[in-house]
Amino acid sequence: MSVLHSIRATLVPIRKEGAPFIAAALVVAVAGLFLWQPLFWLALIVAAWCTYFFRDPPRVVPIEPDLVVSPADGRVSAVVLGVPPAELGLGGEKRRRISVFMNVFDCHVNRAPVAGRVTRIAYRPGKFINAELDKASEDNERNGIVLDGAHGPVGVVQIAGLVARRIVCFVKEGDTLATGERIGLIRFGSRLDVWLPPSASVLVAEGQTAIAGETVLARFGGGDGMRRVRVD
Repeated sequence: MSVLHSIRATLVPIRKEGAPFIAAALVVAVAGLFLWQPLFWLALIVAAWCTYFFRDPPRVVPIEPDLVVSPADGRVSAVVLGVPPAELGLGGEKRRRISVFMNVFDCHVNRAPVAGRVTRIAYRPGKFINAELDKASEDNERNGIVLDGAHGPVGVVQIAGLVARRIVCFVKEGDTLATGERIGLIRFGSRLDVWLPPSASVLVAEGQTAIAGETVLARFGGGDGMRRVRVD
């Protein structure tokens, strides 16, 4: 194994969205060297934490077309029936919703739960209550993305939280995405909701830990066996 390969395998890429926060903390750290040494150490810790927060590790994504993977790292906080947000255009019938809550130590890069074409992106301003609360799906600031896949439209909603104040969306309407492809991020601590078509069977339970792009949340039909592909 070459030295370059070893370095690439060890170092995790950092999202460019984190650069201003890391740079600001480093500037404060340098100033602390001359003004007040405790400030130096505090700012250095903040810089290290920001670097960790904005990490963007590659994921090994199942490539079976009948699977729905988690769009976020975190904990499955809810598996419930509900009516999707009106702005998604998914109708007024109840659908299964799987929510994944991200704390401030989880990787916050969001990924497409299924392959498909982005048919709708709908941003809605709102509150910043605790994203773990069920009413956050209706009350909080959010950005909805609808993916038209092989088994019908799947909605994925980025929801801001108590600390999270910025939702970033990487995709636009008309884009065609592969399962596990990056769709955005939220800083700092938040939630992702996945709204499933009726034909999907849920394979996770509340309290389970999920990994974006890797953990299978649901399955369409009765396919068996899984192959995986690395997404850098």
